[in-house]
Amino acid sequence: MSTQRQKDIRRRKRRKKRLGKLKQQLAEAKTLRERQRLIALIRKRQPAFEPAEE
Repeated sequence: MSTQRQKDIRRRKRRKKRLGKLKQQLAEAKTLRERQRLIALIRKRQPAFEPAEE
């Protein structure tokens, strides 16, 4: 495999792992401020993200 391809694969896997952690934290968030902070972080990595309304 080429080095660039390995970097791309590693970056995608890492991004997917981070998004999973952030979405889990969002599900457990209790305050509105905490939810807004997590939504902003998720949108940096996934601009089309729309959180489920509670």
